[in-house]
Amino acid sequence: MRPLPLTSDNPDLSLSTEATRPASLSSQSTNLSSVDQQPIAAAPELAAAVSAFVSAAVADNTRRAYRQDLADFARWGGSVPCTPEVLAAYVADRAAILSPSTLTRRVVGISRAHTSKGLADPAKTDLVRTVLRGVRRSLGRAQRRAAPLLKQDLLSLLPLMRGTKGTRDRALLLVGFAAALRRSEIVALDRSDLEFVNEGLKVHLRRSKTDQEGVGRTVAVPHGRTEACPVRAMRQWLEAAKIDGGPVFRNVTKKGAVCEDRLTAQSVNLIVKGYVKCVGLLPSDYSGHSLRAGLVTSAAQAGIAAHRIMAQTGHQSPDMLARYIRDANLFVNNAAGLLL
Repeated sequence: MRPLPLTSDNPDLSLSTEATRPASLSSQSTNLSSVDQQPIAAAPELAAAVSAFVSAAVADNTRRAYRQDLADFARWGGSVPCTPEVLAAYVADRAAILSPSTLTRRVVGISRAHTSKGLADPAKTDLVRTVLRGVRRSLGRAQRRAAPLLKQDLLSLLPLMRGTKGTRDRALLLVGFAAALRRSEIVALDRSDLEFVNEGLKVHLRRSKTDQEGVGRTVAVPHGRTEACPVRAMRQWLEAAKIDGGPVFRNVTKKGAVCEDRLTAQSVNLIVKGYVKCVGLLPSDYSGHSLRAGLVTSAAQAGIAAHRIMAQTGHQSPDMLARYIRDANLFVNNAAGLLL
């Protein structure tokens, strides 16, 4: 929603001189005329600043998701504002074609559309909450996760990478795996985010999915002990593509020419799927997230402590790692295996 402009057309947000000036000074307009006029002159600039900060408060991906939620609600026949009964009917009807997780996100987007306009939120009512809970209990299913690209599988892909595009993909997959990067973090890297040091490579992440305020963090990527060295792979790509600034991972034409534009997050998905298909793995099981999941799972299988894995991935809670570690250790000291 576009924020209300700070003008006299909006009484609640007006910056009139009488509203902003202390009462004790209201009679001194002769000597303080310049002070009186300052808020009025600043109003357009403040309106632009407010609009910019409101836009920055929501990530682009989240904003796109909200638009998709509202578009689906509109196609169904809904509008904003709506009553709890209408929203509950939407949830019940869409439960036949949408997963519970997607449906829950749709309700969040519709809820946001109401609250951003100062309207009563139908999603906060007991009716809508109960219907959603019923959908989850009746139709709920485990969220589908990308399969981890394990260390041995990653190594099997490397001989397939040839030419300029192969040099790029080798650096992308190895650094993405070693630094446990999300696909959005991979494609957001600029040359200035990479710092080569004696110990290896420092990857400075300016922003990530869980760091929307841009505090940033640095991930260490040590030199590899084999030919599959992520640091060497990154150097080779930067030199081959003659990249000294701007995006690190860029499009490469069929003739091997390096473009100026950076890859998209979807490009990372397609790169991973393309290579795993070549070694006989099912592409639909893998995505860009398989690199991050692969580092976590491979590290857990190697017996690396959870706190060391968290230091690499940036996870704030061990609960988020638990599912990867649990899957990695399914056959370790398995009760059936010890008995049979």
